[in-house]
Amino acid sequence: MTVDDRYQYLLLMAGCLLITLPLELVLRARVYRRPLRLLAALLPVVVLFVAWDVLGIRRGHWTYSELYTTGVILPLDVPLEELVFFVVIPICGLLTYEAVGTVLSVLRERRRRDA
Repeated sequence: MTVDDRYQYLLLMAGCLLITLPLELVLRARVYRRPLRLLAALLPVVVLFVAWDVLGIRRGHWTYSELYTTGVILPLDVPLEELVFFVVIPICGLLTYEAVGTVLSVLRERRRRDA
């Protein structure tokens, strides 16, 4: 095991955020610009899925590889990477959803003008 292996999961999550960042900047998805709405969308997801994870961990349904995680364990035995996943992936989903909505609005407006 190399030190870099321990950070693969977190690097993957950072890559997901980096890849979707142009959706905010170029397509004006307005996800990061509305932090309260983002928090309101994330909070139920994070609470629900962290609870799901805690239940799965406590029942022994799954474990996490020490090779590919940092070893940072949060309260309730949840690895840091799991919490990061439950924040990052919904953000990427929201960015995608909002960007698609922006593109569709532009296309609808063009069709309306051309009609």
